[in-house]
Amino acid sequence: MEAVAVIVALMFAVFVALGVIAVVRSVRAVKRGVDRTVTQARRTVEDTRLKAKQYVQPGAPGEVAELRLSLRTSMRATQEALRAAAPDDPSLSEALALFKRLSTHGQEIDADLKRLEAEPDKARVAGSLPELRERVERVTHSADSLRWAAQDRARQFADDDLALLSEQIRMEAGALRHWTTEEEPQAAPTGAGAGARTPGAGSTGGGAEGPEAATTAGAEAATTAGAEPERPAITARDAWRQPGYSWQKTRRPESTT
Repeated sequence: MEAVAVIVALMFAVFVALGVIAVVRSVRAVKRGVDRTVTQARRTVEDTRLKAKQYVQPGAPGEVAELRLSLRTSMRATQEALRAAAPDDPSLSEALALFKRLSTHGQEIDADLKRLEAEPDKARVAGSLPELRERVERVTHSADSLRWAAQDRARQFADDDLALLSEQIRMEAGALRHWTTEEEPQAAPTGAGAGARTPGAGSTGGGAEGPEAATTAGAEAATTAGAEPERPAITARDAWRQPGYSWQKTRRPESTT
């Protein structure tokens, strides 16, 4: 009785532990989803604000907003392209490492531009813009190069795979139609020579040799049919499971009587 109580207590403890683990994992998953949603919402709001400021405020403030928007758009597009292609192409691991280093510089430039937005001195803003513009162009050019290279690599792999698949399908289609490559029976000769060489035409080939030639041909056909039966045209399926077709039936030897 005590053993049963111990077993029941252990089972209850195991169920409670499993329930706690499931609840903790669910809470973490929900928290990650909420954080992701909040991050995307903040990103959307910030991009919308920069777009509005780009068109509403002319001069240096609008140019600062334009530089920030260009930098954020290029970095985000490159990040999404590399992360989407990395699971299928391990060679992009080095590109991801380089992009992480590039992201550090991009974040530093974005922070400088954000501080420049709050700078009240217009002369200082105008003096700092050329250097920041050059840095932004260098970072965006590097990010675009990584993204374009990853896209071209994925496109080339897709083209190569499609070419290989097309070749395999062509070969398989030819294998499925292998009976068309077998030697076709030669057509009977026509014209004046046909009547002279056709066995059984007694009026043109001679009445005495007609029956003997037919008997000899029948014996040869019977010997050939008994030695090696005709192969089926399609051998990919089991013959005993499929209904017989006309080209799969064994020829009967011709009568010699």
